Amino acid sequence: MAANETPVRGSNWKLKVAYDGSDFSGWQVQPDRATIQGELAAAIERVTGERVLPQGSGRTDAGVHARGQVASFVLAAPIPAENLRRALNRTLPESIRVLSAETAAPGFHARGSVKAKTYEYRIFRGEICPPWLARYAWARPGKLDVERMQGGALEVAGTHDFTSFAASDPDLATRREEDDEEAEGKGNVRTIFASDWREEGDLLVYRVRGDGFLHHMVRNLVGTFVDVGRGQLAPEDVARILEARSRSAAGATAPARGLFLENVEY
Repeated sequence: MAANETPVRGSNWKLKVAYDGSDFSGWQVQPDRATIQGELAAAIERVTGERVLPQGSGRTDAGVHARGQVASFVLAAPIPAENLRRALNRTLPESIRVLSAETAAPGFHARGSVKAKTYEYRIFRGEICPPWLARYAWARPGKLDVERMQGGALEVAGTHDFTSFAASDPDLATRREEDDEEAEGKGNVRTIFASDWREEGDLLVYRVRGDGFLHHMVRNLVGTFVDVGRGQLAPEDVARILEARSRSAAGATAPARGLFLENVEY
């Protein structure tokens, strides 16, 4: 639908959203805490007068950022797409931006319709992390063998049981997965289409694309790859860790601030 066209009543909406997650308690609305979902719902109500709870493609954790999060919801009243985008951006805090707004097919759901997602994780390796990067990268000076880390990253490509890289929260039994919560029958099995490291000056960037991700999965992968880069693990040990299906077999969880949800595919 063109940006200046007015949707019919009862339209299903799709937003592409970017945010700095530093000052938010994650995506999911929580009592007495600032969240992305909560801020977006409040902005929609202020603009349209309608109370809806936008559904995201995944529940990013506190401190995690997004450059391509997707949200969906239904509005009863018609409103031109470009007008909605502009009005929401005037209402939202500057740390949350609606990049695009459009109507979607009635059956579209931001989480349930996902085909693939891409995450990036950034490590700053210089001696002094600039203040303007400190909120968006794991400052970790010291030598890391990138070739070894790339070897470890290749071990997770394909379809595997990622139990070893899932969160081991005490309340995990009652907590849904961070991203594809309704992946019934899949257990902890996910397919990774691409997994690689690249160097960008003082930044070391991990990029991973898959059909879904468990809670803390990317950050646990990064923590393990750092152990490989430090020489504490061999690249081929990653395959052994996958086979163990035990969180204790993998490395520590990398800090949230280095993680970005880059893209969601439908």
